[in-house]
This record gives sequence, structure tokens and C-alpha cells, in this order.
Amino acid sequence: MKIEESVLDQIRSRPRFKIHTEISRERYVEILKEYLKQQSEQYTGNINSETATIMVKSEQDYYWKPCLSLRTEHDSEENKTLIRGIFGPTSAVWTFFMFLYFIGSILWMVFITMWFVERQINSNYFPWALSASFVTLFFLALTYFATKIGQYQAREEMRKLRDFAEKSILQFEH
Repeated sequence: MKIEESVLDQIRSRPRFKIHTEISRERYVEILKEYLKQQSEQYTGNINSETATIMVKSEQDYYWKPCLSLRTEHDSEENKTLIRGIFGPTSAVWTFFMFLYFIGSILWMVFITMWFVERQINSNYFPWALSASFVTLFFLALTYFATKIGQYQAREEMRKLRDFAEKSILQFEH
């Protein structure tokens, strides 16, 4: 078993890792289902033939509750199974944050363009445009820090999910 993780993978909003293994995709799905049954007191999830979503059962429920998405692929170059893991919040929370980033980015571009055009044509129709662009950048920064705070609060559960992914396969490796 070989696990890959780069520095970029650690600083992303949704950290990632890869596991290369000799176990076939079908066998891995069976192993994962069995391991999830064994660990049902701590973990919950949904597993199908290509993807799995695993979450830690916990008393506290906060907005950035992490889940681990595992996707299996066949690596034809090495003739091995490649398991890709992505940590992140639930899909509803992830979509909400991406919506905030998208709206904030569009608003910033509109306000800064209004300010720039106003400067180019020497008018004073939108004196508030530059201030609005700074306010928008501030809200984008708040959104970013909210994601980082959520990740920080979820670091222990993310560690447990990472251990789950590694231990589920470790006992069956040659």
C-alpha cells in the first residue's frame, strides 16, 4: 500500500489523498462494507460499487461536519487499484460555501469594474463602487476564514476518517 499526499493537498479547502493497493475494486468495496459494519458504533456511511461516503458519529453537530468521500479507480499503468479520498463538509454545506464564493467574486468584479470605468470616463456617478468592492472583499475573507475555522473544529474527525480509510485496507494488504 502506498499513500500519496502533497503539501497542496493539505492546504486545500477539501484535503485529498491517494492510496495505491493490490486489492481489486470489487474486493475493496466488500472490505469497506464489512469494516463499516464492524465500526458502526463510531462511523456511518453509504457505500456503492465506485464511491463511498463515510462520516464520524458524534455528539456535536456543527456546520463543517466532515465526511470522507472515497472513489475507486483502476490504475492501468501500475495495474493497481487507486483509492482517492477527499475530505469535506456535507454536499449542502459545500454548495452553500461555493455559492458564497461565486456571488462574492461576481459582486467584487462588478464593483471594481464600475469604479474603474468611472475613473476612465472622469465621472462621479458611482462614488461608492470602490468602497463596495472593499466590503465585498471583506465578506469573501470572512467566508474563507469561516471555512478554515470549520476545518479546524473538524480536524479530529478528519483524522479519524483518515485512520478509517487506512485501517480498512491495512489488514488485507500483503
